[in-house]
Amino acid sequence: MTLKTTRLTVAQALVRFLAAQYTERDGARQRLIGATWGIFGHGNVAGIGQALLEHTEEMPYHQGRNEQAMVHAAVGYARQSGRLSTHAVTTSIGPGATNLVTGAALATINHLPVLLLPGDIFATRPADPVLQQLEVPYAGDVSVNDCLRPVSRYFDRITRPEALIPSALNAMRVLTDPVETGAVTLALPQDVQAEAYDWPEEFFAERVWTVRRPGADPAELAEAVRVIRSAKRPLVVAGGGVHHSRAEEALAEFAEATGIPVASTQAGKGSLRHDHPQDVGGIGHTGTATADELARTADLVIGVGTRYTDFTTASGTLFSHPDVRFLNLSIASFDGHKLAGRPLIADARTGLEELTERLAMHGHRVAPSYATEYSEDKERWEQRVDACYEVDEPDTRPTQPQVLGALDALVDESDILINAAGSLPGDLHKLWRTRSRDQYHLEYGYSCMGYEIPAAIGVRMAAPDRPVWALVGDGTYLMMPTEIVTAVQEGIAIKVLIIQNHGYASIGGLSESVGGERFGTAYRHPSEDGSYTGPPLPVDLAANAASLGMRVLRAKTVRDLRQALAEARAAETPTCVYVETQTADTVSGAPPAQAWWDVPVAETATRPSAVKARELYERHVSTRRRHL
Repeated sequence: MTLKTTRLTVAQALVRFLAAQYTERDGARQRLIGATWGIFGHGNVAGIGQALLEHTEEMPYHQGRNEQAMVHAAVGYARQSGRLSTHAVTTSIGPGATNLVTGAALATINHLPVLLLPGDIFATRPADPVLQQLEVPYAGDVSVNDCLRPVSRYFDRITRPEALIPSALNAMRVLTDPVETGAVTLALPQDVQAEAYDWPEEFFAERVWTVRRPGADPAELAEAVRVIRSAKRPLVVAGGGVHHSRAEEALAEFAEATGIPVASTQAGKGSLRHDHPQDVGGIGHTGTATADELARTADLVIGVGTRYTDFTTASGTLFSHPDVRFLNLSIASFDGHKLAGRPLIADARTGLEELTERLAMHGHRVAPSYATEYSEDKERWEQRVDACYEVDEPDTRPTQPQVLGALDALVDESDILINAAGSLPGDLHKLWRTRSRDQYHLEYGYSCMGYEIPAAIGVRMAAPDRPVWALVGDGTYLMMPTEIVTAVQEGIAIKVLIIQNHGYASIGGLSESVGGERFGTAYRHPSEDGSYTGPPLPVDLAANAASLGMRVLRAKTVRDLRQALAEARAAETPTCVYVETQTADTVSGAPPAQAWWDVPVAETATRPSAVKARELYERHVSTRRRHL
């Protein structure tokens, strides 16, 4: 029997293969690679570029302006799609490829799938070196693409056509594995991309990758039930794994059945609606007073799909009960064993359902006094949120919390908010009232400035009928506004809210707290002493956004802001709202941090601010503990 083959180039075969890959979970099936983003140059224009042109019906193409931003857009799409679908990204060799590194790191750290297809130098080396080639005297097989290895969950360089078959299958395996997923890189030498090969037709057959929901080991489950039943002050810490697993309903049922309060990380916020009786808000350095006080007194912390980053644990100082223990429900063994916790290795939804069922057999529920305590504390915190949002005079310039309050009064559960860096993550984690499981889209695993606008494009592609807001400060906006052009080109009606506070507000505050005196954090003219403390720069970000094709609404007061936000929300074209806020150094904003974060302070210094900051630092460090 003769094996049926089709003669195609490597690039053509790869595009056709990707178009036939699907995922399936809970009986729902969708394409794994929904589209390909690309910026073309030597290294991919004659290979992948030609293949995408030839297969436009099978593989949609989107034109990007910045390679890092294309990855962010793909990641935004993947997160909104529940990690069941993502995009591919192709670039030229050299700087086009190295521009992928930041986006790849973001994807991998956040466990979000994205397929990277950078061009590479000639495999056959007919000319050596070629344009943009890194010459390494001790190794002939190294290119700049090797810098993608540490930030990729799978990496391969396709130096022969037939090598694509096992490599492509491995790439799909990693992309669809809920434990292993992240950035996957297939480096494609430009000559190999254009080389023809007789491909077995089976390579192009539709292939479905089942996304698993493993249950818990019976012994681990029994131990988890015993530990929960013996705890008097348990607290759930909900992480991003709750959303990845679509375990929000299972978490709500668990919390309602047991009365155990639920705090959330940045990635896990929205696991419960803000008005759910057991929701106590964000936890950690950017968390609420309610959640952080519960964390300090908890004798059992039940982590669900969380990595326990330093913001969540307040750099090891938050969980201070002398007998505190950890129970970690995670699909990843690596995270399940953190903080010397008892692991419960399972899919978040499956594990929560099993716990709820077992605990119901015992009629287990926390003491009424504990529920009353956290409910009353939550009400007090809500009053603080109201105070932050309150506006006495609507014809004045707003504070940043008042900007969030104006947006809070406008949106409903269909809106999606995207943010990643600056002072906004802290304010949002403390103050935002999340109305749906996917409304709160904070990229805080890598906290990458410039993520918001391209990610909003990807999210809107995955949720075309929902209002999608990119919330950015002026520092973040200046990092990467280029994809506004893409939104305009493709008619993707994102809403960009630019909050102008003339500098890096978050790092400015941090600098002040560690004795840095806000050095180098303001966008101002230099003063005579060389410090940047002069007048604000005459930069007009609204005009910049308009020059890129976006409709811009300027708001000078709270009253203007309310009107502009409503107009932007109703808009069917890309629209920007620009507002200048009262700066953090002249007006009180959101409540201060409710827990510590370790940023080392100079051990020796001459300036009084640094000496004082070091004294405070040493007091905090002394409270750190290693949970064993």
